[in-house]
Amino acid sequence: MFTALLNLFFPKVCYGCNGLLHDNELYACTACRHNFPITNFHLNKDNTLLKVFYGRVPIESATALLRFEKKGITQNLIHNLKYKGYEDIGIFLGSWLGAELKNLPEYENIDMIVPVPLHKNKLRKRGYNQVTKFGQELAKSLEAEYVDDVLIKVTNTSSQVTKSRLTRWLSNVEVFKVINAEKTQHKHILLVDDIITTGATLEACAAVLIKNSDVKISIATMSIA
Repeated sequence: MFTALLNLFFPKVCYGCNGLLHDNELYACTACRHNFPITNFHLNKDNTLLKVFYGRVPIESATALLRFEKKGITQNLIHNLKYKGYEDIGIFLGSWLGAELKNLPEYENIDMIVPVPLHKNKLRKRGYNQVTKFGQELAKSLEAEYVDDVLIKVTNTSSQVTKSRLTRWLSNVEVFKVINAEKTQHKHILLVDDIITTGATLEACAAVLIKNSDVKISIATMSIA
């Protein structure tokens, strides 16, 4: 009775299409679940995402759960997560991808999940890092440690959406810094982020971690543009 009244005044909506959810649906409606643009990179030996980093920075494994398309389901998910405060989307995508990765040999020896950090000013303004719950769910599935105090963003860069690969790489130089480096020594780190476009941000994060510690780096993101 209470649940019915709660749904009447605060109806649950699909994070993919913003439509109303039925009682047996959680996070996304059945139609959106059937239409999610899944990449299956982690199941594909010819991994497109891994090729993005070839010759740039050594990456053990890499995957992105969904393809990002303008005005598509994934764009709506990420928008709701980043700008409308729907942090449960991170739980939804993290538990989904975690279930996919936990039985794969490439990810069974992950020691630590590290999120791409926000600059303190942006974190203060938004109130949360949109990658946190995604990373925490992956940590649960992979039985790894979630650590958000080893990588910080020291420069508050502008939005990367419209920048070229070269411009992104240049703007990310010396943007990130490693602290508490002793925590990462000899670890296999899974770097996580919401979306990958050119890979410049993740490359910069991986490079600074490798420079400061004896680590192996893998990558997992919610989406790829």
